[in-house]
Amino acid sequence: MKSMEEMIKAAQEAAQNIQKQMEQAQVTLDTIEVEGVSGGGLVKVRATAKGRILGVSIDDGLIVPDDKGMLEDLITAAFNDAREKADAASNAEMSKMSSGLPLPAGFKLPF
Repeated sequence: MKSMEEMIKAAQEAAQNIQKQMEQAQVTLDTIEVEGVSGGGLVKVRATAKGRILGVSIDDGLIVPDDKGMLEDLITAAFNDAREKADAASNAEMSKMSSGLPLPAGFKLPF
């Protein structure tokens, strides 16, 4: 049977390993790209799974002064679409990372 000191040391090592894996997962999330789309592809937003916006693409046909409100709505929709996809990619990556951890049943990591 392990002594209390050995058990504490093992728990600390496990916590350090989890911390390192979480840090690596955050780095990985910033390399995964998603694209949000609205208006049937007229407006596109590229973002990382961490939610960092990489770029916006607007079809030339939308740049009409009278359609400014519609263009703003489409950009907002594309950003929201990109954010949803970033969240999904982030959750999938974090699930992969946490699936190998020896966590108690029902324990949830704060993602």
